[in-house]
Amino acid sequence: MVNAPTSAKQPPSWWRDAGGVTLYQIYPSSFKDDNGDGLGDLRGIINKLDYIKSLGVDGIWLCPHYKSPRVDEGYDISDYNGIHEPFGTLEDCLELIEAVHARGMKILFDLVINHCSDQHEWFKESRSSKTNPKRDWFYWKPPRMIDGVRHPPNNWRSCFGGSVWEWDEHTQEYYLHYFCPEQPDFNWENPEVRRALFDSAILFWLDRGVDGFRIDTVNMYSKHLEFPDAPVVAPDTPWQPAGQFFSNGPRLREFLREMRKEAFSKYDCFTIGECPNTPSLEKILSYISTDSEALDCTIQFCVVDLDHQGGKYPLMRTDWKLSEFKRLTAFMQQLADPEHKAHALTYLENHDQARCVSRFASDAPEHRLASSKMLATHLLTLSGSLIIYEGQEIGMINAPKDWDIDQEYLDVNTINTWKEIKADAEATNDPSLLERGRAGIQLTARDHSRTPMQWDSSEHAGFSKDLKPGAKPWYRVMESYAEGLNVAAQDGDAKSTLNFYRSMMRLRKAHADVFVTGRFKLHDPQGEETVVYTKAAQDGSRTALVALNFTANKQPFTVPAELEGKEGSLLVSTLAKDGANRELEAYEARVYLY
Repeated sequence: MVNAPTSAKQPPSWWRDAGGVTLYQIYPSSFKDDNGDGLGDLRGIINKLDYIKSLGVDGIWLCPHYKSPRVDEGYDISDYNGIHEPFGTLEDCLELIEAVHARGMKILFDLVINHCSDQHEWFKESRSSKTNPKRDWFYWKPPRMIDGVRHPPNNWRSCFGGSVWEWDEHTQEYYLHYFCPEQPDFNWENPEVRRALFDSAILFWLDRGVDGFRIDTVNMYSKHLEFPDAPVVAPDTPWQPAGQFFSNGPRLREFLREMRKEAFSKYDCFTIGECPNTPSLEKILSYISTDSEALDCTIQFCVVDLDHQGGKYPLMRTDWKLSEFKRLTAFMQQLADPEHKAHALTYLENHDQARCVSRFASDAPEHRLASSKMLATHLLTLSGSLIIYEGQEIGMINAPKDWDIDQEYLDVNTINTWKEIKADAEATNDPSLLERGRAGIQLTARDHSRTPMQWDSSEHAGFSKDLKPGAKPWYRVMESYAEGLNVAAQDGDAKSTLNFYRSMMRLRKAHADVFVTGRFKLHDPQGEETVVYTKAAQDGSRTALVALNFTANKQPFTVPAELEGKEGSLLVSTLAKDGANRELEAYEARVYLY
């Protein structure tokens, strides 16, 4: 089960030789409950591998399944080598790896090593005393005293609200946590920490056949050790957004190169680094170009952050323009240009994002099918590697607006943000803040992607069958499963979103020179109704024209001048209209091949 070693400079063959791969992301809690306890599990995933294979994807990315108190749904790991008990056992996990490989697919795990759980033995030792050998495995600071009053070392707001510093009564110091207080950040300055993480979290799993990692918050390892106060942009709170200090610290590239040399390079391993707060192409390339010898590609947030603002209320919705969506898409597609010696990766949904149909198109019943196919066309015609998130392939949508946020929404970020909004609305007697906050959560909260996968029209959407006495699905199942948004209903429907994803995956592979490795060129960048771009094979032999309508009204589109007069064939039309008509129906997508 151990892969053959490769040198540090040799690019991993299994993904790069194809020009890119498509991964199916699985959120274990919500994918499939096999044992009737209301929680998804590894056995449920194993039993659905043939379904995943049928999509035409190249592999899966499995969200954290490690032992964890699950304060942040598994991103607070208490044992990198153990399995969260409700999910199964280590033997189940090894069987999953083997079963994925038996179907000709690859499997990536989530690598979460910026922080761990406060229940991890390493942190328990660290907080036991100031003289413990593992004290400096984490960041500890004395209080800042102002007029005799104890304050945290700086004013940074954590990603989930409140201070990034948590007071420890036992040792009378603060420890650093960029996320929940239960997620203390590792001190990567300590070489013992790095070695322990390489051995425990990376090599342990590569030795057991894992093919790569999606690496959580990879650009937060190197801290700005001076920990300066952030500029005050929210004067009504002591905690200020500090994204510019959270990411891309001075030693990051050094740490990433060491991690590649000491761990990743020993295997044919694909690495996807999550890099928030990194808008610079030069900075991205410093991590993922082949010359950098660090990461293979990156998850960016620029497109998926368009509809909500950062700052004090990170889920508050904001208006966005399609021209900006296009600009950012073109920006990220630059990474696929051969001259950059890098690799592009694109996604529209994941476990941290709400459903793309609800956010970027329309989830109105009359437009759901067209919207889901239009967005699928966009995603599956972009160059490089792609991620499809569970349920995206059947067009799952956001939770209904009549769901009670206090009762039905379970994500820690949603809970904390909603609490702040309610408190501030009451303190300022501003009911409009409450309504804007509610609308933002209904559009952008992470909860929308974490509701159970919708398998069929039976009770609980087929996610849980034969529930044990007293058990129920851990998240409320969305009622849309009864409206055709389920796998069984779509499987035999040739016109369904599910079968459209399957056909587009076949098309993508059949024309890989255009869709996987082709050159992206955006046309009409300022238009706010349609997205039009071309994908040209590197040898110039063929070009695809992609035209997408992002509105509920008919829209004209223009064929680029360089293609006028050339004979093109209609390869895809989501509404099966006449390809000669230069007017797109509501949320229609077309692809022509020249």
